[in-house]
Amino acid sequence: MKKLVIIPTYNEKENIRNIIHAVFALEQDFHVLIVDDSSPDGTAQIVEEMRKEFPTHLHLLVRKVKDGLGKAYIAGFKWALQYQYDYIFEMDADFSHNPNDLPKLYDAAVNADMSIGSRYCNGVNVVNWPMSRVLLSYFASKYVRFVLSIPVFDTTAGFVCFSRKVLEEIGLDEIKMTGYGFQVEMKYRAFRKKFQISEVPIIFTDRTQGESKMNGGIIKEAVFGVIDLKLKSIFGKL
Repeated sequence: MKKLVIIPTYNEKENIRNIIHAVFALEQDFHVLIVDDSSPDGTAQIVEEMRKEFPTHLHLLVRKVKDGLGKAYIAGFKWALQYQYDYIFEMDADFSHNPNDLPKLYDAAVNADMSIGSRYCNGVNVVNWPMSRVLLSYFASKYVRFVLSIPVFDTTAGFVCFSRKVLEEIGLDEIKMTGYGFQVEMKYRAFRKKFQISEVPIIFTDRTQGESKMNGGIIKEAVFGVIDLKLKSIFGKL
């Protein structure tokens, strides 16, 4: 089975070498696709140089426009489908997601249709976040779970493994949300298609290098986007 880890980047020069090496140090055979939004700090140039070291396993897709996390992932998903990958992963570049958890996500997805590295399916497993952000994230997932009636504890999680068939059938061109609301929409569309979703408990550690991409607009989109998703499902437009 061909496995691809998609890592979107924007100004991640402090982390990019280490995260790539960490994935390739695993015993299982993972490929990596970096989707870089033309980072001004030279992230893409670092990856291009590293491709000399990993010519068959490391890939780079540079986008000219920075228009949201969701758009970056969708570009990566389409690339993965084009090159016939069987299991496709979402993972952050900043080590908030531990690469050592990738095999666990893969095993869970093989026995389901997709798997989620979950911060909240077994208590609250978050390290180095201020309490205000922990509460915001936790109750945002609670809110999404309630409004959409989706049986997922960590609805905003960004550490996910999809089987190929989920990405083929989910309707990638119809996905509207671009920030963290994108993560909710992906899970909800999979749920509506009756795919089996498995949650795997992980420990989420906040970044120590680089800057967070979280902002008020992202949160607003997630809150109001959920209501829009619910209305679309009620009126048969999803």
